[in-house]
Formats: sequence, C-alpha cells, structure tokens
Amino acid sequence: MNLDSLEKLFVHELKDLYSAEKQIAVALPKMSQAAHSPRLQKAFNHHLAETKTHIARIETIFEQLAFSPGGEHCTGAEGLIAEGEDMIEMEGDPKVKDAGLICAAQRIEHYEMAGYGCAVALANALGLSDAAQTLRQTLEEEGKTDRDLTYLAEKEILFQAAVA
Repeated sequence: MNLDSLEKLFVHELKDLYSAEKQIAVALPKMSQAAHSPRLQKAFNHHLAETKTHIARIETIFEQLAFSPGGEHCTGAEGLIAEGEDMIEMEGDPKVKDAGLICAAQRIEHYEMAGYGCAVALANALGLSDAAQTLRQTLEEEGKTDRDLTYLAEKEILFQAAVA
C-alpha cells in the first residue's frame, strides 16, 4: 500500500487493529483456561466478549468506508500473544503464573490502547466523527480492562503469589 494520504494510513491502522483483535480473540480462551484464579478467568472471558464487539465495530467502520477489513497481519500483536503463550507453557506455581498472565495481558492492552489512540486521532483529522466516537469507545474499554487487571493483580493475584 502506498501511504500517500491520511485516509490510506487510517485504513492501514484499522486493518492492523482488526488483525490484532482477531488474534486476541483466539488467544483469550487459552489464557482463561490457563488461569488458576476464577476471577482472572472471568476477566479474560469478559474481555473475549468485548473483543468480539471490537471486531464488529471495526467491521462496521469498514462497511461505512467501503473497504475490506482483511489483508493485514499485525505482527506486534502476534509477538505479544506469543509471549503470553510462553507464559502459559511455563512450569511453576499457578498463583505466580496468574501474575505472569496478567503481565502478558496488560502488554497486549497497552499495545491496543496505542493503536486505538492513533486511530481516533486519524479519524478526527479526517472528519470521521462517527468512526472516531466508535473507536474512542473501544479505546475506553481497553483502558478499563487494563485498570481492572491492575486492580485484580494488586488486590488478589500478587498477594496470593507473594504468600505462595
């Protein structure tokens, strides 16, 4: 793709986010299954449902722009997910592994937040206020997931791992 306009950059960023979300939708059930804490499993399952909504939102934006969502592969998400899979495969205390799963999940959340922040800015610059609002909603949900994981880590998981 020749990036000779902000619209093309916006489409490229959306395709990258779409690929990331699709990969995350595959990874989250594995992370949930690997989690020892029922609350962490619930958090991963809740975010899986949100991720499916995020995918649908991006598809809607693509429909409005008359572009196809496919065609990109997000190597950033792929690498971060691979780190999460490494954590799943590690041996050790399940409570400590839960802390590691949160670390891996938060890396992914921060990556997504950066991507959605850029997409919101591009949508605003292009005058695509509906797309910007939709993407901002997803950005806020990603931020809430990150905060929820931090809270879970600080109030439960890290405490349990420390006394393990």
